[in-house]
Amino acid sequence: MRLFRFLGILPYNENLYTGGDMHRKVISVCVIITFMTVLAGCASVPEEHKGAATGAGIGAAAGAVAGALSGSEGAKTEMAVVGGFLGALAGGVIGHYAYDKKNTGDETSKKYKYQSSKGIFIRIETAATVPAKVKAGETVELRMTYAVLGAKPNKELLITETREIRYGGEIFGKPIVHVNREDGTFSSSIPVTLPPDAKKGKYTVMVTVKVQNKSASKETAFFVN
Repeated sequence: MRLFRFLGILPYNENLYTGGDMHRKVISVCVIITFMTVLAGCASVPEEHKGAATGAGIGAAAGAVAGALSGSEGAKTEMAVVGGFLGALAGGVIGHYAYDKKNTGDETSKKYKYQSSKGIFIRIETAATVPAKVKAGETVELRMTYAVLGAKPNKELLITETREIRYGGEIFGKPIVHVNREDGTFSSSIPVTLPPDAKKGKYTVMVTVKVQNKSASKETAFFVN
């Protein structure tokens, strides 16, 4: 613990809070900072229950960070948020990944008139940045809601969520999270705190969800005033 205090890296206490339309629970996090400009690392994330927030902050000074989250006994395992910022977003910070299950597998199947013979089904229903207009130094949430179907009974599918942030046509950030999902409809969010010197203008965000050989994408954007 003294070592963590010396480094300025302390585990978060588990807290329950509500943010927007998403019910989240922050799980303890220990952040390990690497000292390379472009380096992304993965870590296992024990998760207490559905709707729990997971993830790892990404340090600006180091360029990238890998986080290890600790949860309760018997928790499920997912992958931490990985990625980093460059150029126009260098100095920004990625916060905790959070998700919420919106509809069950049966509800989602009925909505899309899904048949198991169709195999894997994936669709992004919404993609949004909240708020859509921010100032340098403020936080914007990169949200998406997607439906996934095709998991075998009592099994889950490995999902890769990617949020590609572009400015002036160039990629300056690409947070990625790997999660295990059963059939259903899910909303997820990653908060991004912009650096104090973030360039003004339009930032496009391409959100992509991939499972096995199927993927779906949708574009949204936010503006820095």
